[in-house]
Amino acid sequence: MAPAKSSEDTPLVRLISAVSKPQPWWQPYWELSRMTHWPRGTMLMFWPCVWGYILGCHGKPADPLVLLKYAAGFLIANTILHCAICTLNDICDIDFDRQVERTKNRPLPSGRLSLFQAWVFLFLQLAIFFAMLSAVNKEAFICGAFGVFPIHALYPLMKRWTNWPQAWLGLAMGWGVPTAWLMSSPDDYRSPAMWVLTFGIPCWTIVYDTIYACQDRKDDIKAGVKSCAVLFGDYVKQILALFAAAFVGALVYAGVESGQGWLYYAVAVGGCAAHFAWQLITLDLDNGEDCQYKFDTNSQLGYLVTAGLLGQWYLK
Repeated sequence: MAPAKSSEDTPLVRLISAVSKPQPWWQPYWELSRMTHWPRGTMLMFWPCVWGYILGCHGKPADPLVLLKYAAGFLIANTILHCAICTLNDICDIDFDRQVERTKNRPLPSGRLSLFQAWVFLFLQLAIFFAMLSAVNKEAFICGAFGVFPIHALYPLMKRWTNWPQAWLGLAMGWGVPTAWLMSSPDDYRSPAMWVLTFGIPCWTIVYDTIYACQDRKDDIKAGVKSCAVLFGDYVKQILALFAAAFVGALVYAGVESGQGWLYYAVAVGGCAAHFAWQLITLDLDNGEDCQYKFDTNSQLGYLVTAGLLGQWYLK
């Protein structure tokens, strides 16, 4: 006869026991760096690097293997940089995060990591990033370093200083354009197309990050957090439509200045315009899940612009 099971050996007890087991030591760091959501966020930094590198080649197609090597480097470097900026953001926002339902269980506000541990982790990530950046030419290194400090480093403070933190975030997210451009054309730092696209990307960022911030509008107002989502009030969709149009205009200008053809305009420009229209028409600002979903779909614009650029390169 089989022995009777103990009253303590039940599926429910086993489940509770499994859940209550201590987390691996690295789990809070993984969460702090947002690797639990990878590649969300990283891709929005990755795509501008790809665009900058391709446009910096001035219509001369790169060997596919060379392009793949650079793309892999951009992906790894931007993953590390995005992790570092998320760490810095949580260090700066620990008091705000305690007051917001969606963020109060993050590693720092919940006490699973100390501020000292977070700072050490931040400097380790930055050391790895700069080690990778040191492999490029001097012009690109200086540009990339400027992107880290002051541009990325000051972003977490912007929500205390201005109602437009998304605009500064956009400058940070788009700084990969000049950095990667200078990798392929080190002396072309005055290119109008490069700078128009660089300063056009903040318009795109304002669209997707304002949509993302609408999830927390009520909590942000209580906590005193400034953002475009709070500033735009009842006119979020209308104002974001203007910024979407501005970004599409920047793509058009960059295409004209760099001599792009019909494939670029049909796929990159037309595709982005159609995607923005779909986002804003179907967006439900009172539905947090829909706001998160629309934010995530913005990485699809990266595929559209890249497809247009590569099609113009290899299929024209």
